[in-house]
Amino acid sequence: MYTKHKWESNKYYNFAYVQYLPPDFDETKKYPLIVFLHGAGEWGEDLDVAMRHGFMKHVREDGIEYPFIFIGPQCPREKYWGCYTESLIAFVDEMIEKLPIDPNRVYLTGLSMGGTGTWMLAMACPEKWAAIAPVCGTGIYWFGRILKDIPIHVFHGDCDSTVPITESIQMVSKVNSCGGNAQITIVYGKGHDSWEEAYKGDVLWKWLLSHEKV
Repeated sequence: MYTKHKWESNKYYNFAYVQYLPPDFDETKKYPLIVFLHGAGEWGEDLDVAMRHGFMKHVREDGIEYPFIFIGPQCPREKYWGCYTESLIAFVDEMIEKLPIDPNRVYLTGLSMGGTGTWMLAMACPEKWAAIAPVCGTGIYWFGRILKDIPIHVFHGDCDSTVPITESIQMVSKVNSCGGNAQITIVYGKGHDSWEEAYKGDVLWKWLLSHEKV
């Protein structure tokens, strides 16, 4: 099960966050880290709400156990992740320093507003991530070249009326046109909730963990 925490910093925004440790957690070992950014429907001050989708949904509802450390901060109400780029980078850096994390195996994913946040945070600090997985988010496609060295797996529903699938297609196309390694899984017949398909089972997390910075 996950635990709830508050990050304390004198310089940056103090996120409340969820932390998940693998069942065989051993402080003498190094683990991969997955950082998760939730959507706008999960902002506020309730961490259970913040984790109602994604990997932690399956921990809570299905008793699934994962072989990675998971960190999920919560965004304040009526704000978006782009407001806190520097704070998020500092937060992740401290988690890497504080926990037994392999710095070459740090991954970023998020859905909807968090999918957009994934694109933005990866662009702000591309050297940090071994791989990223934006789900039904928007990106700055004309700047996609900055992500050409990061493996990317995008999920998006073809019937999404909230964030059109063209947002993801443009990002993937731009990254690949610059020599990058981006792929998209189109979830046919799905609207904005393509995250249900993205985070179920083991396809996405195994894909993320298959990559390592060199």
